[in-house]
Amino acid sequence: MECLCLVWALEKLNYLLEGCVFELITDFTAVKSLLNMTTPNRHMLRWQIAIQEYRGNMTIVHKDGNIHKNADGLSRWPLPNNINNPAYAPEEASPQIQIE
Repeated sequence: MECLCLVWALEKLNYLLEGCVFELITDFTAVKSLLNMTTPNRHMLRWQIAIQEYRGNMTIVHKDGNIHKNADGLSRWPLPNNINNPAYAPEEASPQIQIE
């Protein structure tokens, strides 16, 4: 699943990453081994092809999950939205502007 997430992120951020040298830090070893597979299945082969355009510019670094404390909040389980959750606060309605 993390390999698919990588492909999705590279496609979405292509306009920022194209031609840039960048480092991908991950706590999932399969992302790094994906590029070195000799006999991938059809899904992984498709992912390898999608990643190849970044191969010279992207360095994949494995960082253990226990050390990788600053992981993206979007990749973790969200807190439930209920009144007991301190992060939950109903949004106030913004004032309506009438255009004539």
